[in-house]
Amino acid sequence: MSKTNPGNFFEDFRIGQVIRHATPRTVTTGDVALYTALYGPRFAVQSSDAFARAINYPRAPLDDLLVFHIVFGKTVPDISLNAIANLGYAGCRFLAPVYPGDTLSTVSEVIGLKENSNRKTGVVYVRSTGYNQDGAEVLDYVRWVMVRKSDESAGIADEHVPELPAVLAPDVIGAAVPLLDGAGYDAVLAGSPHRFEDYRPGERIDHVDGMTVEEAEHQLATRLYQNTAKVHFNQFTEGQGRFGRRLIYGGHVISLARALSFNGLGNAFHVAAINGGRHVAPLFAGMTVFAWSEVLDTADLPGRTDVGALRIRTVATKDRPCADFPHRLETGDYDPSVILDLDYWVLIPR
Repeated sequence: MSKTNPGNFFEDFRIGQVIRHATPRTVTTGDVALYTALYGPRFAVQSSDAFARAINYPRAPLDDLLVFHIVFGKTVPDISLNAIANLGYAGCRFLAPVYPGDTLSTVSEVIGLKENSNRKTGVVYVRSTGYNQDGAEVLDYVRWVMVRKSDESAGIADEHVPELPAVLAPDVIGAAVPLLDGAGYDAVLAGSPHRFEDYRPGERIDHVDGMTVEEAEHQLATRLYQNTAKVHFNQFTEGQGRFGRRLIYGGHVISLARALSFNGLGNAFHVAAINGGRHVAPLFAGMTVFAWSEVLDTADLPGRTDVGALRIRTVATKDRPCADFPHRLETGDYDPSVILDLDYWVLIPR
């Protein structure tokens, strides 16, 4: 018996299969510092213990997407080691704050399978849940990923494409944020005067800035999350593949877009939920990422007078600033420069 893990292929999955993923991970202030070095996020709540304490956190929580990436990374050796592409996300809820010193682990359930017509690949749908050291759920989400088959002639026992929510209702988000002390929220230190009431559905914000992705940093980021997907690491194999080079991890693009969104959404301090997301096209090192956002909706949260929710659509592009073409996306016919289309809820002080 081989002592090495080749990863699961499409025909190895079964609907209802539950997988406890290896290597719990204790997160530290070192992880926070490295995440900041990679993306440059400037949201004050996650940047300053003093700022966070002033509004009723015990200390600065981890960036929500750092939590997502660590929980996601646990799943890769079992779910997507043999993936061709991660296709999308739905129903992602951030359920509890995570602080330096917490230990994260992940469990996944296979909730859907669909073989592709070429019989060489199939799509695997999984619901993954992240837990802290006390067994409390901190995050859950669904993703679907295209995975290679090892044996093209192999069949699967059952196929099912799950029904997934198009958008999460406001009454199921916001659990990861304590009741804030609004008087302690210093807009000058936060870097933006704009609060919940200043945003309207249909408003579009060009985040203006761009960030060029370097080969070293995306490799470092993916290792930080212990994400072992071959398409991100192995130039020897990927050089012989479809693109001839390594792909940038899709989550790297999400974090870049979120960091860029500070310019225009500086007080949107918490990603409460991800309704859905699509990696429209690949990104490669040397390209520059830009982003713009549209306010899709605004919502009150039941029992909360301290914060409101903005439903945001953020679109990221490669090597093309966003100002000259957002209107073209209304038709659903993506410009070739678009790499990410993300629909999510953020919380923002009133």
